[in-house]
Amino acid sequence: MSWWPGLQGEKLFKPNYRAVIKQPEKRRRVHASLVSLVASILFLASNPVPSRAQIETVENSTPSYSWISHGRVDGHLALNYSPAGAFSPDGTTLAIANEGKVVLLNLREGGIRKVLKLHVEGITDLDVQSANFLTPDRLLILANGLVAEKNNKMPPRSPELAFQWDTMQDALSGKVDGLGNGGGYQPPRYFPDIRYVGLNKDNNFDLWNPLTRHGGRINLPSLTQPANLYAYSPDGHWMILAQVQGSSTADPTVVRLTDHEFVDALRGHQGTVLSIAFSRDSSRVATACEDGKVRIWSVPDWKLLQTLSGHSGAVHWVEFSPDGNWLVSAGEDKTVRVWSVADGKAAANLRESEAPILTAAFSPTGEFIAATSEKGVLMWERNKN
Repeated sequence: MSWWPGLQGEKLFKPNYRAVIKQPEKRRRVHASLVSLVASILFLASNPVPSRAQIETVENSTPSYSWISHGRVDGHLALNYSPAGAFSPDGTTLAIANEGKVVLLNLREGGIRKVLKLHVEGITDLDVQSANFLTPDRLLILANGLVAEKNNKMPPRSPELAFQWDTMQDALSGKVDGLGNGGGYQPPRYFPDIRYVGLNKDNNFDLWNPLTRHGGRINLPSLTQPANLYAYSPDGHWMILAQVQGSSTADPTVVRLTDHEFVDALRGHQGTVLSIAFSRDSSRVATACEDGKVRIWSVPDWKLLQTLSGHSGAVHWVEFSPDGNWLVSAGEDKTVRVWSVADGKAAANLRESEAPILTAAFSPTGEFIAATSEKGVLMWERNKN
C-alpha cells in the first residue's frame, strides 16, 4: 500500500521522525555471547508452550466452533493498540515482545521457532513495545531505551524508536527513526489494517507507512482539545475520535475524512470508550466501553445494531475477525469473549487468564486468537464442531 485514500489531497510531508541512530549500510548480524546464548536456552526452557488444554464454548451460535487453548507465554503483544500485526501474514507465527527480545512462536506446530535478540547501536536497556509483521520475514519494532553515555551521568531516555528487523538474518534492516521529535505527541500506534504508524498532537494526526516511508497529516481545525483514542476505517473514508479531553460526553465522534468534518456521534455509552475497531470491509464499527458493554454500529448511517453484554467490569478491547463474522473482546474480568456479529450472541468465554486482558486479535486466517495482559500472552486455536 503506497498511499491511503483518506489522505488524498493532503500535502505529503516529512513526518516528525528523524534518523537518531544510523547503522552501517552493510547489515550486521548480532553475534550472541556465551552469556546471551545461555540466557536464550534458559528462556526456552522456562517458557514452553503448554499442550492443548481446556475447550471453552457456548452452544448458541451457527456455525459452532470450539476454541482450544495453546496456553500462555511470558511477554506481551501491543498493550495499547491492535495486536493483530503480531501475526505473520500467513497466520502461522506470532511475534511476542519480551523486554529486549522478540520470541517467534510457531502456532501450527507449537513451540518457539526463534528468539530474536534485538540490538540498536547507541541504545542500552532496549524495551520493545511491540513487534508487527510488515512482510513474512520483516518486523516493525516500536521500542525505547537509554541513550548510551560515556560519562557517569544518568543516561537520558531515548525517544520512541521505530525500526525494521530481518527475522531471517536476525539483524537490523535499514535505519532507526525517532518518533515525535519536539515532544507533546501521544505514544505512537500501529494500525495493521492500513499499515500505517499514527501519531497525534493537539488536532494534528500524522500517518507514516514504514515500508514506503510515505506519510501525511490529517488536521482537524474543529478539534479544540486532544483526543486520546482514535481509529481509521480501512477504506480511508472515516475517522472516529473518543476520550476527548474536557468533553461532556463519552460518546465517540465521527469524522468524514474527505473534508475533515465532524458528521455524527456514536451515542449511548455509559462510560469511557476504551477501544474502537472497524471491520475489514469498513461496513461495521465496534466499541468497547468501561460500562461493560460491546456495541456494534453500522457504517455510514451510524445506527446501533447490537449491544453485547456479558463482561463483568470494563471491556478493554474489541476487534473483528478478518471475515467480519465474529468479534473478540478483552475484559478487566480476565476473560476473552467471542461474539457472533450476525445475532450478537456469545460464542465462547475463554477464562484462562490470571490478570486483566488488555488487547486481543484474530490471526489473518481467523484460525487463532491471541490475547495479552501486561506480562503474558494467551492463545487459542479454532476448531469447527
